[in-house]
Amino acid sequence: MSRVEVVMPQMGESITEGTILKWHKRVGDRVKKDETLLEIGTDKVDSEIPSPASGVLSAIIMEEQKTVPVFTVIAYLETDGGQAGAESPHPSAPAVVPTSDEPVPSPAAPVIDAPAPGPVQVGTGRFFSPLVLNIARSEGISMEELEIIPGTGEGGRVTKKDLLAHVQAKKSGQAVPKTAALPTPPVQPSAALAAAPIGIAAKPVDSPELRAKYPSPQHEVLQMSNVLQKMAEHMVKSVHTSPHVAAVHEVDMTNVVKHRERQAEEFQKMEGYKLTFTPYIAHAVVKALKRYPLINSSIEGDKIIRKNFINLGIAVASENGLLVPVIKHAEEKNFIGLARAVNDLAVRTRTRKLSPDDIQGGTFTISNYGVFGTLIGTPIINQPQVAILGTGAIKKRVVVIDDAIAIRSIAYFTMSFDHRIVDGALGGMFLEEIVQALQNVDVNMKL
Repeated sequence: MSRVEVVMPQMGESITEGTILKWHKRVGDRVKKDETLLEIGTDKVDSEIPSPASGVLSAIIMEEQKTVPVFTVIAYLETDGGQAGAESPHPSAPAVVPTSDEPVPSPAAPVIDAPAPGPVQVGTGRFFSPLVLNIARSEGISMEELEIIPGTGEGGRVTKKDLLAHVQAKKSGQAVPKTAALPTPPVQPSAALAAAPIGIAAKPVDSPELRAKYPSPQHEVLQMSNVLQKMAEHMVKSVHTSPHVAAVHEVDMTNVVKHRERQAEEFQKMEGYKLTFTPYIAHAVVKALKRYPLINSSIEGDKIIRKNFINLGIAVASENGLLVPVIKHAEEKNFIGLARAVNDLAVRTRTRKLSPDDIQGGTFTISNYGVFGTLIGTPIINQPQVAILGTGAIKKRVVVIDDAIAIRSIAYFTMSFDHRIVDGALGGMFLEEIVQALQNVDVNMKL
């Protein structure tokens, strides 16, 4: 038997501590390598942490709701002798952060292949991590064959071990077991980004003092989650920091709607997920930011820090509170690249695989509250940015075009901006740049 330390991982370069939210295993329970062992929360995001080895959870050093520094030992596993190489990283080494459904090897184990960002969904609804797809390609495994491999991962997902076992069985001439794909709801980027199961990320509080002040059943006292508390603090700070001004423009989305309808079937066959309006909006925003770079800035005292890169944030209403995952270097991506990045964020938000680095460093944010049916809103600036775009629901309306009455697909876009450096003229021109880019989409353009 050997003892393996379980340490508090570092969930990003700027993260120095984490809070243990929930232990999924108790002392004496057996756990498999890469099976979820606990959940931790930081001031950025909550994450599920996999076990570094297979064995028995012999001791829990830090209980739930404890906040401890990174690399602190929080538990011990007892494993057999063959697991000695799976020990957790030394405190001086960065911990491995899970960012996809594929089990991540510990730092002591060699990485076979560097995965591309984000898991991939195929037509059946099953998800495969980039590492699994890379191995499948190198071994000549088709997507049709990959879809029928039994998976031992969470929700029946195919892990690296499952795929390698399948490959070995084929090479040895053994009968290969097959399974039907497990039903997994398909992800539609805009819906998944904004319509995840939404509550208020809170749990009931059992406090005699509060029960006396707010007796049940007339009242229910809930405790804000760690992420929700930080989000609330961030919003209050933003309102106190920036003098918010909002501008609203009407957008004729008819050409976008027509183009999407014409390209939807081919796009889904090519990419494996549905084409939504979000990539169109993101593409228009990136073009506008290139023309008006002052919008892509931040303020430090009396200094303006203008960014020569675009990290595009997408505001997400999740079950853990408001999150803003970021598409890094969006200026380097074409329309298809942005669509893939949006879908990747949707999948990893839905599966709780975002890391703190995924939601840091944004330079401009889009909040798509239109998916909830909201027509007009005034979003709060995501500090330290100086502007945020809110996009309302697309509705068919009767409008006048060239003195003729027509039915068009109309939406209202709102931009909240920091009046310290963005005045009404600049804000209006920037917003109109987005409007014109969307209204002038070529309905016959091939993706």
